[in-house]
Amino acid sequence: MSVAARPDVKVTDAASFAAVSGATPEQIGDLTRFLEMLAAGNAVMNLVGPATIPDFWNRHAWDSAQLLTLAPEAKTWADLGAGAGFPGLVLAILGKGREGFHVHLVESMAKRCRFLSEVVRELHLPATVHNDRAENLQLPVDIVTARACAPLHRLLGYAQPYFRLGATGLFLKGQDVAADIEEATRFWDFEAETIPSSSDERGRIVRVRRLGRARKV
Repeated sequence: MSVAARPDVKVTDAASFAAVSGATPEQIGDLTRFLEMLAAGNAVMNLVGPATIPDFWNRHAWDSAQLLTLAPEAKTWADLGAGAGFPGLVLAILGKGREGFHVHLVESMAKRCRFLSEVVRELHLPATVHNDRAENLQLPVDIVTARACAPLHRLLGYAQPYFRLGATGLFLKGQDVAADIEEATRFWDFEAETIPSSSDERGRIVRVRRLGRARKV
């Protein structure tokens, strides 16, 4: 698996995604099938905004895949509030065949879990679907991640059990990330780094390496 950001390439389709990510033809095939299943599933349930499906390769696939450039050695991941499978299913597709690679897809809504399980089963992905609340699980992973799940202060609460077991956080966030982090400091003591998104100039990735409860003043 080779995923390396190419700032000179704009992702608009499968070919440009392959150019920017290093995805193999087999991985592109799996992502294409995932896109087909996403479009079909979205017709009967709310998985993603319908207007975002035409921009799948950048808005969803590359937005997810870029996380691998930030943790290339990580083998075990937990995607909290996995929803339609971003970033978790994309990570699992790109990690398929890599020894020890596994993604835990954590989702509390049963109908979304059924969709995730269908994709995992059809594409034979190294992933496990957990129909549960994130904070109820004790999963030892290298990276805990989430996209569009909750404000950071709540998200850190969901992720706390994973940090206790040694995880690092990589959370996909939007343009209001500074205010989101500031609010989170009211509740948590943590070390955070913001990294520009490769898929959206307004987006940021928040890397959290340490987490504890904020001290009462």
